[in-house]
Amino acid sequence: MTWLETVIIAIVEGLTEFLPVSSTGHMIITQGLLGVESTDFVKAFTFIIQFGAILSVLVLYWKRFFQLNNTPAPEGANAVGRLLHKFDFYWKLFIAFVPAAVFGLLFSDAIDAMLESVTVVAVMLVVGGVFMLFSDRLFNKGSEQTEMTPKRSFMIGLFQCISMIPGVSRSMATIIGGMSQGLTRKAAAEFSFFLAVPTMFGATVYKMYKLLSTGGTALIMDNLSTLIIGNVVAFIVAMLAIKFFINFVSKYGFVAFGWYRIIAGGLILVLMLCGIKLEIM
Repeated sequence: MTWLETVIIAIVEGLTEFLPVSSTGHMIITQGLLGVESTDFVKAFTFIIQFGAILSVLVLYWKRFFQLNNTPAPEGANAVGRLLHKFDFYWKLFIAFVPAAVFGLLFSDAIDAMLESVTVVAVMLVVGGVFMLFSDRLFNKGSEQTEMTPKRSFMIGLFQCISMIPGVSRSMATIIGGMSQGLTRKAAAEFSFFLAVPTMFGATVYKMYKLLSTGGTALIMDNLSTLIIGNVVAFIVAMLAIKFFINFVSKYGFVAFGWYRIIAGGLILVLMLCGIKLEIM
């Protein structure tokens, strides 16, 4: 990859990772338009720069991410209950993370098989876009008084499993999951960002392990400067994207993202019909 291609791909990653538009779908479009070959390094690059995107959430929400619950534990709580109360935020994130971790390990081969299909990504972009056109009407009963409970966390985690279908968008699935549990659009979006940290970190570490165990150390070391630049760009762009998204979705909802998904999915199908070779990075 050239330096320009590195920056463009990192910008796309940073922009789309936390928006409900499918980062996978946009990587396909970017690869097709740039003519970047899906080599082993390009595939490694696209998941390694997720570390930059993850860091953006930690920096933007560091006060909430690194703050323990110092309020009094419920009366009569045992030692375990008091401990879970103190680490309440992390406990709920863990509960929401578990379903995707379990499904990912059990069905990794099936997921990898679907990831080979650009058509699946394009179709799910369109289907998800149509759904998002009506999501505000379907789940418009959120309240700021709704408390995030372990049960609600688990339900959002189940919704996250839907995003294992390429093109669905992890962000879209978890935000809709949060809204279905009575959260406001803003609260659902923020919990989606928080949940992205352990989910993306776990997936990236797992892919890194597979890469390194198959002799990928030299691949990383030979392209270290490219990886550093990619992570820095993804970090900066992701921070801007998160700030924009929270403000936009709080005021206007998801209709614009629905239409955007439909257009993006349609573009992939048009590129395929035009004979442009598209691959999933």
